[in-house]
Amino acid sequence: MSILIQPDTKILVQGITGDFGGRHAKLSLDYGTRVAGGVTPGKGGQFFEHKEHKVPIFNSVHEAVAATGATVSVVFVPPPFAADAILEGVDAGLDLVVAITEGIPVRDMVRVKRAIAGRQTRLIGPNCPGVVTPGSGPQSHGGCRIGIAPGYIHQKGHVGVVSRSGTLTYEAVYQLTSKNIGQSTCVGIGGDPVNGTSHLDVIRMFNDDPDTHGIILIGEIGGNAEVEAARWIKANVSKPVAGFIAGATAPAGRRMGHAGAIVGGAEDTAAAKIAVFRECGIEVAATPSDMADALLRAAKAKGVTLT
Repeated sequence: MSILIQPDTKILVQGITGDFGGRHAKLSLDYGTRVAGGVTPGKGGQFFEHKEHKVPIFNSVHEAVAATGATVSVVFVPPPFAADAILEGVDAGLDLVVAITEGIPVRDMVRVKRAIAGRQTRLIGPNCPGVVTPGSGPQSHGGCRIGIAPGYIHQKGHVGVVSRSGTLTYEAVYQLTSKNIGQSTCVGIGGDPVNGTSHLDVIRMFNDDPDTHGIILIGEIGGNAEVEAARWIKANVSKPVAGFIAGATAPAGRRMGHAGAIVGGAEDTAAAKIAVFRECGIEVAATPSDMADALLRAAKAKGVTLT
């Protein structure tokens, strides 16, 4: 099986009538994702049409959930309104909200983080590429693609990928697929300093999933989330794990790319995180091009077959 989403998961697209949301809704439909509805206030009763698909649009997430039975939403809402869009999904009782939006104010995300504490809804993101569970059809068609990741690079299999970086997620997935190593689920958790789901949260899920036989963990400078995950892996995970940390040449104290990628403490640097990875038995990829090979080295050392 996979984590978070399955091929039959019904999803809503919040912001489906916008250019970005509409474009990726079409790509998800082409992938075989069950897009059950769209949400755009004021446009309820209209339809989002693509090829043979006619997706109903609702004014609110509550209306959409009641009409479609969807359990997941993806947020393509502009930054000033994205926090409220996330909370609308939480209030509607969704199992999962995936926030793609970049540039949500940190203060808004602090408010969201407090509001979702103790609620059933899990948040992935914001500022993330989303989640993909590959299907078994040609180019993994028939899977579930939520977000902006290129579906065609994925292949159904047994490796879980979790990353703060979207592009490095795609790179790891492409390397695996090129070696005929499929993925169970690929999760981009986003690069913002306040997010809904951490590396450790996803690692726990991969560890509990009997169909995930190996894990690639991709991090970067800033914060201590990767260190926290690595130490938990050392104590709890017997599956092969490979890791890569971006930002080895970044100057201390300067923000690099992601809003969360700023070095502030002793464990925030790439060198410190890499040292902890090695201490915890995680096979370290020296460069981005080495990620799949690093996992193969880890698998060989543990006698695990990934294909």
